[in-house]
Amino acid sequence: MAIVVGITPTDIAVLKNGRAKAVRFTTLDAACRTLDCRPGDVPRWVPDEGGAG
Repeated sequence: MAIVVGITPTDIAVLKNGRAKAVRFTTLDAACRTLDCRPGDVPRWVPDEGGAG
């Protein structure tokens, strides 16, 4: 997937594990094309533990 999307395997792991601070639209577009999904299918919001925000 990393090769098709155009990012490193390390960056795939960062995205997968929820440690990414941001995702470029081009990366999201390439991932969605590869996975045959829509951008809203990919991200998932998880609130911080501790509450502020």
